[in-house]
Amino acid sequence: MPYISNTDADRRAMLDKIGVESFEELIAAIPAKLRMDKPLALPDPLSELEITRKIHASTGKNICAQGANSFLGAGVYDHFIPAAVDSIVSRPEFFTAYTPYQAEVSQGTLQFIYEYQTMICELTGMEIANASMYDGASAIAEAILMAVRKNKLHKAILPATLHPEYAKVIKVYTEGIGVELLTCPAKNGRLDLDALKNMLDESVGSVVVQNPNFYGNLEPVNELGQIIHANPKTLFIAAVDPISLAILTPPASYGADIAVGEGQALGNSMYLGGPLFGFFATKLDMARAMPGRIVGGTLDAEGKRAYALTLQAREQHIRRAKATSNICSNESLCTLAATVYLSLMGREGLVEAATQSAQKAHYLAQELARIKGCSLSWPDTPFFKEFTLQTAIPAAEIVDRLSSRAIFPGVDLGRFGQPDKLLIAVTEKKSKADLDELVDALKELNNE
Repeated sequence: MPYISNTDADRRAMLDKIGVESFEELIAAIPAKLRMDKPLALPDPLSELEITRKIHASTGKNICAQGANSFLGAGVYDHFIPAAVDSIVSRPEFFTAYTPYQAEVSQGTLQFIYEYQTMICELTGMEIANASMYDGASAIAEAILMAVRKNKLHKAILPATLHPEYAKVIKVYTEGIGVELLTCPAKNGRLDLDALKNMLDESVGSVVVQNPNFYGNLEPVNELGQIIHANPKTLFIAAVDPISLAILTPPASYGADIAVGEGQALGNSMYLGGPLFGFFATKLDMARAMPGRIVGGTLDAEGKRAYALTLQAREQHIRRAKATSNICSNESLCTLAATVYLSLMGREGLVEAATQSAQKAHYLAQELARIKGCSLSWPDTPFFKEFTLQTAIPAAEIVDRLSSRAIFPGVDLGRFGQPDKLLIAVTEKKSKADLDELVDALKELNNE
């Protein structure tokens, strides 16, 4: 280990301290087939100038959404972000700040987290929100675990219309702790209500509904709320797009017990898929079962407004056995961007962004459905800003051929076992010319 500054004597002292004879004995539990039996094949060292050139050559191969006509989505979206967002979050007092373990000293950080929590409650209609989760997928997983803590029931129903990668995260999260995951089938691009009724019984602790779902379709949430709550103990977990909540019914209004989702669309760029942040909100009576941390407002000894970490996941890191979660932090910089974004956009700005996204998506869907060989996968199913296109040409071929023209036509669902489907996302940033460019390009591919 020449890159570590410890001497042979240092290593010997450490091995003696932990009671092993050699480094090999220390790693004996690692199977031999997983160990490297030869030196790393590293190239010769480079100077700073040379490595800088090499890195720039590699990163130059990336084409960002701003450099192409992009219709990518599937959980990460290219919404408009006011320039003031990056300007504010780049200020050193925000950009360099980390988790406020000595929280009461960090009043500015705590204040914006408090404001963020308030805004999430206003969006979702819920009574309390935490300071954020790692991402939307882990937020759903944590919601399932919170449902187990609440009702002591270890079965959870996931919809077949849930993002497949979210389902993978949830499976990993819940493995080994006795949670049984069931999958409710889909019908016409949405949850099969009859199948859900048949699956529900008194042993089911929670049901997850993604709305809009992975395919962009709007689930019949009012009916779902009635079906789920036919079992008094079963909790309704709604995974929602925060932009959609500007014009769609908030989760609290259709009976959701927990509202979660991916918050990237609120003021955060696509960033090659990360970092992201998950939001998490619920009813007040479940506050002590929530994962993560919660900032509360109070008054100090002089009667002045003050903020404090009211609840934390590991009870301030001293009683881990009683922890609600191993998440004891929050995605602070990303949620700051969301707070600034929501403050700048305001209620009317958010409604405008959501309305334009929906209107432009429906225009594009209508035009694409007229192309020979193309049709909407579920023409009678309502959607928000994302829809699924059935294609005669394999979706992978469409993506490959149009990418060379700096058009990203959407996500090839072949990676999820549906090679004849293209998932297309539209945001308020798209002009009519952008939409028509995709229509004309697909006409060319279909020889129209």
